[in-house]
Amino acid sequence: MHINPAVFFPTAIIAFAVILFSLIAPKASADLFAGLRSGAVAHFDWFFMMSGNLLLVFCVVVALSPLGKIRLGGQGAKPDYSRLSWFAMLFGAGMGIGLVFYGVGEPVTHFTSSMAGGPAAPLGGAVGDAQAARSIAMAATIFDWALHPWAIFAVTGLALALFSFDFNMPLSMRSAFYPLFGKAVWGRTGDVIEVLAVLATIFGLATSLGLGAQQAMAGIVYLYGIANSSLTILALIAVMAGITFLSIRGGIDRGIRILSEVNMWVAFALLVFVLTTGSTLQLIGDLATNIVNYLKFLPALSNPVGRTDTGFYNDWSVYYWAWWISWAPFVGMFMARISLGRTVREFIAGAMIAPSLLGILWLTIFGDASIAQIVAGNGADLAKASLDTQLFVLLGTLPWAQLTSFVAIGLILIFFVTGWDSGTLVIDTMTAGGRTDTLLRQKTIWLVAVGGIGIVLLLSGGLTSLQAGAIATGLPLALVLLCMCLGTLRGLLALHRNPDCSGNT
Repeated sequence: MHINPAVFFPTAIIAFAVILFSLIAPKASADLFAGLRSGAVAHFDWFFMMSGNLLLVFCVVVALSPLGKIRLGGQGAKPDYSRLSWFAMLFGAGMGIGLVFYGVGEPVTHFTSSMAGGPAAPLGGAVGDAQAARSIAMAATIFDWALHPWAIFAVTGLALALFSFDFNMPLSMRSAFYPLFGKAVWGRTGDVIEVLAVLATIFGLATSLGLGAQQAMAGIVYLYGIANSSLTILALIAVMAGITFLSIRGGIDRGIRILSEVNMWVAFALLVFVLTTGSTLQLIGDLATNIVNYLKFLPALSNPVGRTDTGFYNDWSVYYWAWWISWAPFVGMFMARISLGRTVREFIAGAMIAPSLLGILWLTIFGDASIAQIVAGNGADLAKASLDTQLFVLLGTLPWAQLTSFVAIGLILIFFVTGWDSGTLVIDTMTAGGRTDTLLRQKTIWLVAVGGIGIVLLLSGGLTSLQAGAIATGLPLALVLLCMCLGTLRGLLALHRNPDCSGNT
């Protein structure tokens, strides 16, 4: 096998140790992860939020500067994929499964808390004012899913693409630190960076897979009355593992690309269905209103200190920021692999603006449709339903509920496979020193490790343990990403001053 032993073995040992510990002592592992989450949130909430703000500012400044004209791979480089395929893979590997899980539940939660007021309400809410509460709820939801997270992914992807395509370095996190540490990145310093990145990726991806399995299982139980047990969840994940294995065998072109495009069209069809069977004109108008409200409340929602809405801030935004940061190596490396030939400006715009607009569209259609049901007095079941069943409760209020709910389960499972597949390829690349031509059995090790952690954390502590794992690994990685910005800036400035230094022009 092609591996970097200093990265492969520590991460593999830690990953399988977590699986064994969670299997042997499920309560102790759940308590441990809960403690890690509360400690990280209590002491470093400001650091997570400030990191996200700085990464967003970095992306905007670079894109608007003359550095944005630099082409990844040199002036003669051509993109490998059409813009449609590129966008589909960016969105599918990024946060598609999370949007499906939270697309109904988060707007509904923020709306009900805003109506009630208190620390759980975003920015204090708007007690008793349904229209103002809806505006705050949708702005807060979009804040968690739009520009900030995609900026976190874009910073990582840009760094990896730049140093791989323009400086002929390995496609690995350590390469972006060469301008800062020099040849030390090929030694222990680089190994530490890689181990942190791989562990964060494993836990961030396991969180997403856990959410997907939980929601798909909830939909199957809701529709068909099948008992929700550990055995049924294991059976579902086992089937998905087999499909993911086949997708990995197909590689990016015959696996992830095809599944991502199928995902995009299925998601679009479901979105159009909800739009056309609901208050169509109202929902279209809500789209523009939500964007305006998001920009209006953006400074207050981005504030890292002196918050009174601590319930919303810590349980939602800080958790999301840690999750996105832990996910950044996975999404960023995948972005880099498919972005040869794009200019820096095109890369940042494609990685930030297009997915953000798609996310806002999804959240508006599903979120506002759900809030409208509650305001009209028809959403009692929706408001009381658990996060993983709220999507199916909403679809149950619309025509052809059985069919659309079945399609929604299929969508979740396809997102599940694309996320697991692309994440496995990325982790394998990071532990192989940047190589992408490793053997199938080597990729299978990481497929099992990621799936195993997702399963044991889901069964031992549920959503809390999954979230805690992402937060704990996201904390040190946030500092890594901030330093990565400095390395990337130095690399871009070197190319801007002397395009020939890359050797690819």
